[in-house]
Amino acid sequence: MGKWLNEIKWDDQGLVPVITQDAASGEVLMFAWMNREALEKTLETREAVYWSRSRRKLWHKGEESGHIQKVVEIRKDCDDDVVLLRVEQQGGIACHTGRRSCFFTRLDADQWQAVDPVLKDPGEIYK
Repeated sequence: MGKWLNEIKWDDQGLVPVITQDAASGEVLMFAWMNREALEKTLETREAVYWSRSRRKLWHKGEESGHIQKVVEIRKDCDDDVVLLRVEQQGGIACHTGRRSCFFTRLDADQWQAVDPVLKDPGEIYK
């Protein structure tokens, strides 16, 4: 385990928030969490591996959908408590809803509106 992992300020559950961004466009694709093992595996494989809080296990992004995130760059913020992944999103879909980004809902006046299209039916992605 490298010294670099100790420079991250992990929360009391041993997690760090992760923002995932398209390396070419800068678009924010998703937000997730990592533990030490996930961050270590991400560096080792150059593919995004997160910690699923709901499933309580490592989650290799794209393991079911095929929408793997090839890691171009890993950064941390100035407070050492947020990680930024810059990725090449395989298949052009990052969200389990079949959209490019998880941030597809916009607040218009006082109502949330889905503003980005579904690129692929989730029923076809997850068998």
